Amino acid sequence: MEGVFTGGCQCGAVRFRAEKLGRPSICHCRMCQKAFGGFFGALVTADHAHLTWTRGQPTLFRSSAKVKRGFCPKCGTPLSYHAGEGIELAIGAFDHPELLEPQVQVNHDKRLPWIDHLFEKPAVKTPEMEAFFASVVSNQHPDHDTAVWPPEED
Repeated sequence: MEGVFTGGCQCGAVRFRAEKLGRPSICHCRMCQKAFGGFFGALVTADHAHLTWTRGQPTLFRSSAKVKRGFCPKCGTPLSYHAGEGIELAIGAFDHPELLEPQVQVNHDKRLPWIDHLFEKPAVKTPEMEAFFASVVSNQHPDHDTAVWPPEED
């Protein structure tokens, strides 16, 4: 995929800029489930020559003999997957993840047994839930680059 894509962690300590992304995918392996704290890991391949860490760097954890995983050392946001010379970036860490629809599923035979029916479940919305979410003030970094983060206090 051509274009400029930016992203970073939840707290804003680590930010990146990527161009020339490859194929977006989701991985169902147990290591991705644990690394992302979710049902699967959503990743897109990146080109080292067209990837710049614009603020901070991810800390790397060797999750296996062949793989390292990058995360923000301050807030823990999963950011990258390193295997050999390759790198993949977490789709959820991009400022516009909606542009990176997964095209394939990896380790499909390892998926959770109910994942194929997950989105058949009813959506729930109550006045209490709406009031709670309306009252939340986010400390999360915005979905765009900033010159300084966190913002200077008055």
